Amino acid sequence: MIGAIHQCCVGQKNPALALSHTHSLFLTQKKKHSPQIQQHHKIFTMTEVISLMDIDDDSNKPNNKGKNVVVPGESKATPWVEKYRPQSLADVAAHRDIVDTIDRLTSENRLPHLLLYGPPGTGKTSTILAVARKLYGAQYHNMILELNASDDRGIDVVRQQIQDFASTQSFSFGAKASVKLILLDEADAMTKDAQFALRRVIEKYTRNTRFALICNHVNKIIPALQSRCTRFRFAPLDSFHVTERLKHVIEAEKLDVPETGLAALVRLSNGDMRKALNILQSTHMASQQITEEAVYLCTGNPLPKDIEQISYWLLNESFTESFKHKERIGLGRYCERGDNIKMPSDIRVQYRLSLACNDRLQLGSLIASFTRARSALVAAAN
Repeated sequence: MIGAIHQCCVGQKNPALALSHTHSLFLTQKKKHSPQIQQHHKIFTMTEVISLMDIDDDSNKPNNKGKNVVVPGESKATPWVEKYRPQSLADVAAHRDIVDTIDRLTSENRLPHLLLYGPPGTGKTSTILAVARKLYGAQYHNMILELNASDDRGIDVVRQQIQDFASTQSFSFGAKASVKLILLDEADAMTKDAQFALRRVIEKYTRNTRFALICNHVNKIIPALQSRCTRFRFAPLDSFHVTERLKHVIEAEKLDVPETGLAALVRLSNGDMRKALNILQSTHMASQQITEEAVYLCTGNPLPKDIEQISYWLLNESFTESFKHKERIGLGRYCERGDNIKMPSDIRVQYRLSLACNDRLQLGSLIASFTRARSALVAAAN
């Protein structure tokens, strides 16, 4: 009987059809055999039902597991910093002298180890990623190792991930260069031991690997690493380049931004393109029209007209009147933001507030300092 079942199943490409034939054979033979066959018949029938259900489910279900799932509205939720990141060296907004130099070295296949340093949001990471896309094209993800040294900062990362990637031989299928690229973002957060270990790795695998180190503070990179890299400093972006890039995003997103709102975005960014785009996107989520007041309200910064009014009170009103005015407009919340109101160094408002001191006392101390200075100037003039 087992041989008959085997012959029935062999040659059947459709599993469900094979199970159906086997089921019929069991029905024919179950009266001629022992009751054990009936028990096998029940088990086999259950197996047939489960198998048929599995086959139907597999044919009807789409394979939407893991990263292949497309979330509705995902493109709308993408941060504009990533959505409008430059894809090529020609798209980089500023630092054309640095970008042109790196572009020429890349075209001539003479790319050295790079050390890019400067304030955040000035295009360091975007420049390196654009270089990688130019070098490798479609093989971009296979030829580059991107690590953030703020998370992976220990010596074990250098000995394992970096060394394993650098030690493997690369093959360039249509790419312009066979060297691989290791990108270490925020390299100034690496420990000293990790930097010394990285120095030896750079020396050992220079033939087939290039290293690009990105940091904000170059003085935190050991001299041994600095001497092995070509250094480029990325200064804060000027107002012109920030304005032009913001206009491009505003036009692409069809936003309502008057000139005063655009000027406020540029003023608060302080040359940081990432900060400017984040402020623009967050203000757009909070307000349909991105005005100057909406930008300052969204970021929590004091309006320029409030600063002018506060300065007038400090320099002209008495202590009592100044205290009333400033308490009325809520200067206490501005005193906590030492980056917006430039205070004399001896006042130390932010330091005292960090010690859990009352903000009304600090407000009185601030006004008293200006009142005392004004009285001294008047006395000296007389």
